[in-house]
Amino acid sequence: MKNCLVVDDSKVIRKVARHILESLDLTVTEAVDGQDALTQCEASLPDVVLLDWNMPVMSGMEFLQALSATKMEARPKIIFCTTENGISHIKAAVEAGADEYVMKPFDRETLESKLAIVGVI
Repeated sequence: MKNCLVVDDSKVIRKVARHILESLDLTVTEAVDGQDALTQCEASLPDVVLLDWNMPVMSGMEFLQALSATKMEARPKIIFCTTENGISHIKAAVEAGADEYVMKPFDRETLESKLAIVGVI
């Protein structure tokens, strides 16, 4: 079973994402910010990270940069999940290493299609 790390400072978003992801047969872990996510990735690398943009402590972009700087055997797929919908934000996320981009609020169908695009399901 593949696993997904949901990184969001909103408990509600993490809960909604967990419900959807578990219904797609993924194992889900959660992180409250980028630093928490980085620590978890260093301990056990997930197959995919569903990543919020705006968070305290360490933002999604800062997490991506820190993840890229670490020496890991493999790299998880990264799906940015945010309310930031400007083309400049999407371009910046992809250039920083994101594999896909999904807008909040999202539904099961949208998330499932993004996971399929990155090859997780």
